[in-house]
Amino acid sequence: MKEQRTCSGGKMTTMNKVRVHELIEHFDFKLVSGKEGVNRSIIVSDISRPGLEIAGYFTYYPRRRLQLLGRTELSFFNELSMDERYKRTSQLCTAQTPCIVISRGIEVPEEFIISSNKRNVPVIQSKMQTTRLSSMITDYLESRLAPMTAVHGVLVDVYGVGVLITGDSGVGKSETALELVKRGHRLVADDSVEIRQQGESELIGSAPNLIQHLLEIRGLGIINVMTLFGAGAVRSNKTVSMVIHLELWDQNKVYDRLGLDEEKTKLIDTEVPRLVLPVRPGRNLAVIIEVAAMNFRLKNMGYHAAQQFADRLNDTLNDHE
Repeated sequence: MKEQRTCSGGKMTTMNKVRVHELIEHFDFKLVSGKEGVNRSIIVSDISRPGLEIAGYFTYYPRRRLQLLGRTELSFFNELSMDERYKRTSQLCTAQTPCIVISRGIEVPEEFIISSNKRNVPVIQSKMQTTRLSSMITDYLESRLAPMTAVHGVLVDVYGVGVLITGDSGVGKSETALELVKRGHRLVADDSVEIRQQGESELIGSAPNLIQHLLEIRGLGIINVMTLFGAGAVRSNKTVSMVIHLELWDQNKVYDRLGLDEEKTKLIDTEVPRLVLPVRPGRNLAVIIEVAAMNFRLKNMGYHAAQQFADRLNDTLNDHE
């Protein structure tokens, strides 16, 4: 399930949802009760351990989160009176609560079964330990619920740097990617790149399943890169580290010749470096992109060639004053 919102630059960002039945199928959980609610949506990756709620404090109950109960919570729950147990489970099972997960294979108390069936809140059982289960579910939900956008371009792994090549249709993005693959680099996606933001600032790019490993070359058609060049010429996903925009050479435009002005572009909520490469006959774009990727790595290691040149130039001018 997906919904869309507009982000900066006019691009559409997809906000994903995970259905409870998808969670059950992925981890092979056991559905104990509340089967009418298996199509409920999980919209946040945070998990709640409702210890305070079982003690009776519901003022700040995060009802939209998946509720995970382990041995500690259920041991305390079993010490409550029957009336208190029914009251707590009734309060835990709300219209917004996606599901309740019981860890360690602990037998689900009858009060949970009755309240969950009444409110159609799925109660799921897992044999895993609580801490490990919490970590695995969080990782799965963060991956599935990460904001996503689709960008028209080509993503290539060049010397370990994820380079997103963008530009108008017909400017030569796919042909440049093909030359990079021939030079030993790896194709991630052509034409449409799906980008997910994981964590605060990590952008993971991949290809839609329909066009995975495929490259479209005008005049030649669609080729399968993995079939032609081997499994080492492709990869399923890659962190997007920089964007290189290709545009037809404009003689009236002044292009950066030193590299001191570092332009940024925003993808979802993360800024990445952006270079503009003018395209004209005689320019070997694949070699230039290789050098750009190596230069990017050097900058991350603390070596900035353009800045060092500017510093030397300033020192020389100062010495002649």
